[in-house]
Formats: sequence, structure tokens, C-alpha cells
Amino acid sequence: MPGGARFRVLAPAAAKLSLVLHEGPAPGERTMHRAGGEGVWELEVSGIRAGQHYSYRIDDGAALPDPASRFQPLGVHGPSELIDPADYEWTDGSWKGVPSERLVVYELHTGTFSESGTFAGIRDRLPYLRDLGITAIEIMPVADFAGSRNWGYDGVALYAPSRAYGRPEDLRALVDCAHGLGLAVILDAVYNHLGPEGAYLPTFIPQYLLPQRATPWGASVNLNGPGSAGVRRFIIDNAVHWIREYHLDGLRLDATHALLDEGTVPFLREFSQEVRGAASQAIVLHAEDHRNLNEIVRDDTDRAWGFDGVWADDFHHTIRTMVAGDRHGYYADFNGTVGELMTTLQQGWLFSGEPSKHLQKNRGSDPAAIPMSRFVVCLQNHDQIGNRPLGNRLHHQVDQATWHAISVLLLMVPMTPLLFMGQEWSASTPFQFFTDLEPGLGRLVTDGRRHEFRDFPDFTAPVARTRIPDPQAAATFEASRLRWDERDRDEHAQVLALYRALLALRAQEPALHASRALFQEAGALDDDTIVMRRSGNGTRFHVVVRLRGAGEVDMPCDGFAIDPGRDVVFTTEQAAFASHSRPIEVSAVSGACRIAFGRPGAIVMKTAMTGGGC
Repeated sequence: MPGGARFRVLAPAAAKLSLVLHEGPAPGERTMHRAGGEGVWELEVSGIRAGQHYSYRIDDGAALPDPASRFQPLGVHGPSELIDPADYEWTDGSWKGVPSERLVVYELHTGTFSESGTFAGIRDRLPYLRDLGITAIEIMPVADFAGSRNWGYDGVALYAPSRAYGRPEDLRALVDCAHGLGLAVILDAVYNHLGPEGAYLPTFIPQYLLPQRATPWGASVNLNGPGSAGVRRFIIDNAVHWIREYHLDGLRLDATHALLDEGTVPFLREFSQEVRGAASQAIVLHAEDHRNLNEIVRDDTDRAWGFDGVWADDFHHTIRTMVAGDRHGYYADFNGTVGELMTTLQQGWLFSGEPSKHLQKNRGSDPAAIPMSRFVVCLQNHDQIGNRPLGNRLHHQVDQATWHAISVLLLMVPMTPLLFMGQEWSASTPFQFFTDLEPGLGRLVTDGRRHEFRDFPDFTAPVARTRIPDPQAAATFEASRLRWDERDRDEHAQVLALYRALLALRAQEPALHASRALFQEAGALDDDTIVMRRSGNGTRFHVVVRLRGAGEVDMPCDGFAIDPGRDVVFTTEQAAFASHSRPIEVSAVSGACRIAFGRPGAIVMKTAMTGGGC
């Protein structure tokens, strides 16, 4: 309001609610009044402005931060700061977003991405990311959390960017700069649980959680029980807040399988419709969900959510099983065969209703009606690295030739590829799990982390589990920070050159963009080699990837003439990518093209879509 501020807070169970103003021109405590019959309290105060610190007091209890605070300058236990979002002058008025077919996502963690660990640190690296060839950054959760370091999934102040990363205007400047460079910004949002320290939200809204319904993170968020209307409204308003006030291009929702919902209208369908309706531009909504449910990314049924994409883990799990031999946990469902990879490439995920040994029930649904672009696939993400005992990356466990080969596959697929920060130069740093909770909770987290890996083959002995990094130790956080000085050296520089070349090829060729097709043509050439065939704009690409060992394969020509001297546009054995090259040899044989690999690798061939044969 002009010349002051209007304070509103949802506290349906409160008999009395007071606004506490700290310092400033009008310090003191004021009684708020109910505004309507839904438990909203309100008060207008003149003579104050942005920067004012304030708290709320429920029924003469302790002063508490605003559950919808826009900023917590002193941490999640301290007073809130009044923020005027109109104070920031945006320069992105001409921004139109990134078309879905051109989306290449780069996931990063603010605290460990840059030397400073701040929003400004990300902004300084945006020209590098643009030149790399990605088109969107996905920032791990920034909602404020207890302590100075966290993955972000322990957020408790859901409307407030963490003061560990900067102020709200710093996040706005990051998004503004990204748009100016042609990059979209997606934010990871967590609605399935609250962090264990500083979660004052249920004090204001006692119905927010349902203790009788458990998830892996504790009590379920109340989406259908008594008082759930206010909870649903709070979450939807939070999403709208991020989109409107920070000009974000979309949201990735964490662990949607843990949003337990038995309502007639799925909450996430309501969420999708309302958030899109409130946005001034087209936005992207992605879900993290291991269930392989087609209704997540469909919009043609009453149960469909209408999301734009879903993290499709089967791609990662199949490849990791093939090249690294993982067999524990959910990897028990995968045999690591080229046939499984072929099926995953053809339809988007592997499990479409088959029994899962890991879950001990059927998993998945029919993906036949889902465009390939709606499957978000990766070789690394924060979960698949950080939820390993030592936080080691896949490229730490395979040789460079294998890493090159599977990187080609990732960046040539018709799905939406996702990279995790540093993988493009085979970063030496791990990404470990870290927290900064109060000592009592911290000890529980440390003990729980080590207990979690008791069944891993290398950590069955208690003494072995002491090697698992302590999440509470500052050294664990620091070990996960990227080392930017290494990317231009030795093998790191070769991997970076490979990623840049592949992303440039994907950007230049419409046939290699994410596809709206419902099926991808792929085949197994032998037990270790896969071929994808991608077509468009009068051209046809053959992407042949050798995942294991050396060998010779014959690829049927399918009526398309291939000239090895003219049509090979990329191989992993080019001098820029390999110090000691073992050239991939291509020759014509009767009805086929023979490709000889001296080790794992990949070759991309481009032909005109005319008949001819080899």
C-alpha cells in the first residue's frame, strides 16, 4: 500500500495474532484482525517501508518469522524482512523463452557451483554456460533453510531465497541476466515435506501436515484432509510467487510421488492449471517421479496433470548398470543389456507396467501417447551422485572413452537432456550430501546417513561406513565445490570440447532437437552397441554408440547411401577429444556399413533422405 504495508498471514487456529515490528520508524507490537472466515489475519501499517524487520506472535507465544516471508536476513529463526518486489527494475521485457524442442537443462547447486557460492557467482558464469550450448539452468532449491549450507531440500521458509546465496534482488538479477543471454531459468521447488529445523509453518497452519500419513521425509503434506484447502492454496500461491516475482521460466517439483493425494481432482492438475493461468508467459513444469505414470505428462484425461516433462530415470539406470555394473537397490531391476537400452530409447522409459523386484510390485504405465521431448533424461543429477555413499560421479567410475560414448548418446537423444554441473568437463569433485543443522539434529543426520548405506557391498562393515563423509562437516560441503581451474587442462579440456561440439551439433540440426514424436527408432547392433536413427528437414542421422569394449558391427543401410569420407560428422576419436586416438573405421559391405571400434566410442553420420544403399 502507498506509504506503508499491508500484512496478511494465514493462521486458522489462532485466537489472537500480533504483528511485532523491530526497530525502524514505528517499532512495537500491534494486534491484527481477522479478514474473512478462512483464518486470514490482516493489518495495514503506515509509515514503514521495505527493509523493515517484523515477526508474528500467536496467542502471546514467542515471536515467529512470517511463514510466507520474502526474506530471512538473520536466518530461519530470526525476524522477517519486508521486501518490495517492485523495487527491482527488470530489463527482460523482450524475453520469449526457450522452445521445448530446444531445451537442454543444466542442473546446478548455488552453494557449490561457483567460488563464491552465491546467486552473483552463478550470474558471473552465465556467459560460459551460454557458450557451452545449454539453453536452461535448473537451480536446486533456494527456499531458506537452517544453517549456512544445505542441498536445499530442507527448506522451511518457502517464499524466501536463502540468505546464504544473497538477497532477493540478487536472484532477480541472475534471472534477468540469464534472459539477456538467451537462457531460461527453472527452479527446483519442494512441496512434499518441510525441513527438520525452523519449520514454523505448521505452527501457523496446524493442518499443514498429517502425522498419521508418513512419507520417507516424515509426515505427509495435507492435500485432502480437513483444512487442506488452505494448504493447497498456500502451495499454489508459492509457485505463482516464484514465477511472477522472479520471472522464472518454470519449476521442477521434487518427489511428486510423495505428495499423497486421494482427491477427486488431482492436486497437481489443479496446480498446473492455476500456475499456468497466473503466469504472464508460457512456463515449463517438470516432475521428479519414479513411478513412470503417463498421466503426469498428459492433459487429455480427468486424472492427467498436464506437466511438460518428467524425470525418466530408466535411461540413467540402464546405462549405469551397463557400464558401471551397479546391482544394488533399484538397480536390481535392470540387467544392463543393450536390449533394455533400446527399449528405453524407443519408448521413453523401460518399465511400462512390468514387475519391479526392488518395489515388489508392478511399475510404470504405457508411454505410447507421450512425446519424446517430455522425458527428461540424464547421466548425472544431484540424486544419482549425492545419494551414493561417497558422492562419486559416474565419470569417476568409467574410463574416458566410455564417458565420451555415453555422453554422445545423452546429447543426441530425442528426449530432453539434463546435465549436472561439471559433468561437461568430467569434474574431479564429488557431490556429497551436506547439512548445517543444530547439533542434536545433525548427529541424527550423520548417523542416519551411514546407516542408510549398510547394505551397499562396500559398506556392510561398520568400520567401512566411517569413510562416508559426515554431512555436518564443512569439509564435506567444500569438497563438493567445483574447481573451475581444472576445466581447461588435460582430459578435462577434451571432455569439454566434446560437449561443446555435441551441443553445437544438436542446436544446428533440427533433426537432433527434442522430438514430439511418440516413438524413437533405435536398434541393437550387438550386445554392446546401439544405433539411433533420427530424421528431419530432409536429412537422416545415424548415431552409433559402442558402450563396452572394442568390436566390429554391421549397420544395415536401410536404403540410405553412406559415404564414410563425406557423411561422418562426428566421432569421439577426433583429435580434439582424444590424445591417443583410435580412429573409428567405416567401410561399405554388402547391404550394410561396417563400423570398427577400437574401444568404447560413438560416431554420428548424416545422410540425405534419398534412396541408394551402401
